[in-house]
Amino acid sequence: MNIYQISVEDVQGKAVALEKYRGKVLLIVNTATQCIFTPQYELLQKIYDQYKDRGFEILDFPCNQFMHQAPGTEEEIKKFCAEKYFTTFDRFAKTYVNGPDENLLYTYLKRIKGGLFSPRIKWNFTKFLVDRQGAVVKRFGPNVKPTKIAKYIEKLLEVK
Repeated sequence: MNIYQISVEDVQGKAVALEKYRGKVLLIVNTATQCIFTPQYELLQKIYDQYKDRGFEILDFPCNQFMHQAPGTEEEIKKFCAEKYFTTFDRFAKTYVNGPDENLLYTYLKRIKGGLFSPRIKWNFTKFLVDRQGAVVKRFGPNVKPTKIAKYIEKLLEVK
């Protein structure tokens, strides 16, 4: 299996094949609107604006698994992010990142890049960086600000 064989649900509940993103550098993030790390949306948008024209995409997966910090519907989350942080990157349906109902994408990501002591996602704003060929190259914890990831994105964008 590779990442391009996986489909995820968009905010309208429609299947989106990740094949759509083949040839792009991806940053896949589980997010929440009421989390200590929620201000990272601003930094995510900043790096998205900086690199989107060079083949970079951010895939946002709201996750309500951690202390219910992503309440509301997908539409409410979308509105919050657009109005407060002016986000324009792709957002998907609310997702489970751990447990028996976890999204297949997260099963795959964790299998490739498990955590230091456990593959489980420990909190919102865990980030996975994927190269243009679909290889999961790096995992970043919630405390790593998106702007600190820019140097890794830069290197991957240089490779065609």
